[in-house]
Amino acid sequence: MSGGIAELRDSGILLQLAYQAMLELKLDVPLIFERCGVKAEILQDRNARTPHAAQNLFWQVLEEVSGDPHIGLHIAEKMPVYKGQVLQYLFLSSPTFGEGLNRSLNYQRLLSDATLATFEMVGDEASIRVSSSSEKVKDLRHLSEAVAIGLVRFFSYVTDGKFTLNRVHFTHQLEGDDREHKRMYGCDVSFGEAENRLFFSADILVIPSLHAEPELLHLHEKLASEHVAKLERQDVVARVNRIIGEILETGQVNLEQVASKLDIKPRTLRTRLAEANTNFNQLLADYRCNLAKRLLANTDETIDEIVYLTGFSEPSTFYRAFKRWTQVTPIEYRNQKKRV
Repeated sequence: MSGGIAELRDSGILLQLAYQAMLELKLDVPLIFERCGVKAEILQDRNARTPHAAQNLFWQVLEEVSGDPHIGLHIAEKMPVYKGQVLQYLFLSSPTFGEGLNRSLNYQRLLSDATLATFEMVGDEASIRVSSSSEKVKDLRHLSEAVAIGLVRFFSYVTDGKFTLNRVHFTHQLEGDDREHKRMYGCDVSFGEAENRLFFSADILVIPSLHAEPELLHLHEKLASEHVAKLERQDVVARVNRIIGEILETGQVNLEQVASKLDIKPRTLRTRLAEANTNFNQLLADYRCNLAKRLLANTDETIDEIVYLTGFSEPSTFYRAFKRWTQVTPIEYRNQKKRV
């Protein structure tokens, strides 16, 4: 799809691992979550995805609350090693570390839509370049350092401690001295470089996996493909919701308009929404319902204005729809929220 770009998101598992590290560091987690607008329920949701753009605020708040200029390093140091997920299984069931690495990179979207890792040989050295496709995340210092530590600890785990770095390059400038970086990475660290890159011996690529299993590998690749396909179906829903919001601002909206915005045929859009276990009418109704509830609860907009903003042509049609959605009238809903 060429239109309606979906918001880039990270796996909620990353926040769940960071939460364990924050507890280890005895940080004021309720304060951090409050300032970041994070709800505690996300810690129990294995399928949660968080906006990648929120990384800016998250690391800013962490540094302010902790007073630690190297909080990215220290959060990553205390985070549990990434285990029990399909990317780990792909590594372990592959014949060698190098094959596991290449397979896992094909499915890295399971961890993030925006953080991109690519494997390359630089001369005789193997390397992994880490970048972000998000223009909304400006200060990547803490995130870059945490991702690098997370990768090193995971690679060490899947190679039974055999993985080590030769050197590390970061694009950001060094804050303070580099003693903590050298301690954490176990090698020289350069700053102000053109790319974020981890360098390691090519010999590590041929380290055999003690858990290699061809039949399991096929199963794990199938599972990873299914997970990525699920994310792609969720993308379709997110894009449609975004365009519904854009068009509702100017009037009524229908499937043909949305399909045109996405540069696909209406029939194709119907099919993709069906694959996501929904349909256009349901998405439109859900969007209108949620928008109406927000406007009634949080603004002083008149009912007539809300009728217009939610794309209805007549107040009576809006009243019937809202009663069907919530079992109460718009006025009753607004009064209930004012009493809370």
